[in-house]
Amino acid sequence: MPPTLSSPHPPLLDDEDAAALPFRPRGAVSAAVLAHLVNGTATAHTALAERAVLASVDIERDDDLQLALFALYASAYGAFPAFRADLEWDPSLIATRRVIETAFERSLRNSVTVPELPSPTADAVARALFDLTGVDGGPSLSRHLARKATLDQAHEFLVQRTVYTLREADPHSWAIPRLTGRPKAALVEIQSDEYGGGRPDRVHATLFARAVRGAGLSDAYGAYIDDVPAVTLASHNTMSMFGLNRRLLGAIVGHLAAFEMTSSIPNRMYAEGLRRLGFGDDVCEYFDEHVEADAVHEQIAGRDLAGALAEDRPELLADIVFGAAACLEVDDRVGRHMLDAWSRGESSLRAEDAR
Repeated sequence: MPPTLSSPHPPLLDDEDAAALPFRPRGAVSAAVLAHLVNGTATAHTALAERAVLASVDIERDDDLQLALFALYASAYGAFPAFRADLEWDPSLIATRRVIETAFERSLRNSVTVPELPSPTADAVARALFDLTGVDGGPSLSRHLARKATLDQAHEFLVQRTVYTLREADPHSWAIPRLTGRPKAALVEIQSDEYGGGRPDRVHATLFARAVRGAGLSDAYGAYIDDVPAVTLASHNTMSMFGLNRRLLGAIVGHLAAFEMTSSIPNRMYAEGLRRLGFGDDVCEYFDEHVEADAVHEQIAGRDLAGALAEDRPELLADIVFGAAACLEVDDRVGRHMLDAWSRGESSLRAEDAR
């Protein structure tokens, strides 16, 4: 039986609080969570989340639940000033987060195909990850952008990427204090490059902000949350869930390994497509940077990070492989969503009447 709510409706935000929201709610759960994050008023969002999880046909594509989870994670990142900092560890908000992310993780473990586990050695794990990431997943978003994408589709691609890339590397950095020895050194080496190696102008998120500005888009984080579908939010939420939960250390390491191993060639093709459409170096530099950087990172991530962690802690091997497979599957869903919409002559962004 669905839980009985203590009150039929969450309290409404007043005009001032509503104006402060960085994005609009998509249902009862996200409305209640956003109200609490902004004005501190406790609501029945945990009970609402429990009922919504039971009723959801597909939590991985559920707009209300994915947005609520995104907002709860955003509080931990400090992504939006409107979210009160003193509520980051509010017990009821954490309880709601646990309800949603438990169901989300269960769904991912059921929907993601995980290959046979390799031996827990650095060489075997690296080979297995390269084999996994080398599998052709079907229609390619990067090939489409390189050869066929229209200007409007290129803009949509950049909009979809803003959810993660304007905060690039942050989800994986949660793993740094939880690692030791070789894996920690490897992750710090990768992340140092992601954060510009001490040069603020070379921080990858900064390079991407320059790219979206050059394309005529807003570089304000969260500017396009209302426009992106649940599948895009789920991609970022997968990283955040793996990174923020210490018990999922293996999964965030595997996710990063797969992320780096599938970056170099697609980024070269993205740059080719953007130049084909007339964009200049201010837009393409971000993608150019990743062609070379991620060709190096993939070796470090496969052997020195994921492989070394499996050697040091064999009990994490299954989650390392699961995290890599989840990265590939969830990101592939985002690409398929865009390609499917474009093949129908439609936008991949949410319709105006759904926002």
